[in-house]
Amino acid sequence: MMRSLYSAVSGLKTHQVKMDVVGNNIANVNTIGFKKSNVTFQDTLSQTIKAANAPSANTGGTNPAQIGTGVMIGSINTVHTQGAISTTGNNTDVMIQGDGFFMLGRGNEIFYTRAGAFSFDSEGYLVNSSNGMYVLDTGGSEIQISDIETVKSYDITANGDLVYVDANGNNQVAGTIGLAKFANPSGLKKVGENMYMVSNNSGAPEQGQPGQDGRGTLISGSLEMSNVDLAQEFTDMIITQRGFQANSRTIRVSDEMLQELVNLKR
Repeated sequence: MMRSLYSAVSGLKTHQVKMDVVGNNIANVNTIGFKKSNVTFQDTLSQTIKAANAPSANTGGTNPAQIGTGVMIGSINTVHTQGAISTTGNNTDVMIQGDGFFMLGRGNEIFYTRAGAFSFDSEGYLVNSSNGMYVLDTGGSEIQISDIETVKSYDITANGDLVYVDANGNNQVAGTIGLAKFANPSGLKKVGENMYMVSNNSGAPEQGQPGQDGRGTLISGSLEMSNVDLAQEFTDMIITQRGFQANSRTIRVSDEMLQELVNLKR
């Protein structure tokens, strides 16, 4: 009887984790470049009451008799599907259409992101608008327009070239925004601020130019929105709530059965 209590407690804990993930997905429904997560469950170790028996000359075989001891979190996966496009009209806002991540540099560290809200700083470097990290080119170097105050116009092409018109009216290329591709993007580690870092299971980054070797192309003047589907999240919320309620009911009934056992002495 006590097994049912522990199994139900494990059910409460795992459904609470699932609710935490659903809540985080909903909270980031309007976060640019955000990728939702989902949770999978798996059963825990089962207690064997009777082992399996092989068939004999006179009788058939019997299956094992086992009682499960609850549930646990199997995995929490990041889903890297394409988000919707949001047109901003700002030429330094860039969206990736397809696979790949922008590379952001801070000293010797490199971070990866799908959020392309960029801008120029006072020295003409292309940086991430939210934290000032440098946007890196295909070779891992910063991208700069040295005479930014004299530039008449600029744009970012589909293949990542930062093109601008200088003071003399000539077209110049300041650099090419690089994209990194991973064998297993779901293995990247989230570090906040819409950024990821390489992990032991993500694979090494394959840096290159947008539109080449399976990397996506860029759309200037647009941002990629979150890939969270509110209809799916609300459905998962209801399912999670019902699962939590069912496990709570199991605890209540098990407690009532234990109370009946205690009352036998009266």
